[in-house]
Amino acid sequence: MRGNMQKRVYQLLVNNTSGVLSRITGLFSRRGYNIESITAGVTADPRYTRITIVTSGADEILEQIEKQLAKLVDVRDIRELKPDESVYRELIMVKVRATAQQRQSVIAVADIFRAKIIDVGSESLMIELTGNQQKIDAFISLLDGYEILELARTGIAGLGRGTDHVIYIDD
Repeated sequence: MRGNMQKRVYQLLVNNTSGVLSRITGLFSRRGYNIESITAGVTADPRYTRITIVTSGADEILEQIEKQLAKLVDVRDIRELKPDESVYRELIMVKVRATAQQRQSVIAVADIFRAKIIDVGSESLMIELTGNQQKIDAFISLLDGYEILELARTGIAGLGRGTDHVIYIDD
């Protein structure tokens, strides 16, 4: 019998080389694993890229994903970012149709969430918000009465809390 489905967040430290992201996503697609979100960016050391992957599955599948990722040549380190030991953030940009009469009420919703108005058009507002997934989802649900013209989400970026989870690579 298969285990319960659960979500995991993995942090990979990889060599900053051409095609590394393609090789990682290729591993997922070849084996039929799903990526719920993926973010990548160069670290303070330009030789390395930090990738945060959110995936879900049964325990056995998640353990297999971790083992397969660790086998890739460019992967220098892989760690699970457990919710109680980590901080996750996501960025959303949303463009909402807002007439002159609606504008103030949309701004009031944005203010509640400490979101920023980053563009104002004659018929729309663009809002930027950073937070955990629950905050982002709650914000979107409060915009339900307005027409969302466009929406872009970055996916989760995360780091382990404190200094215990810092990765040092000796070359």
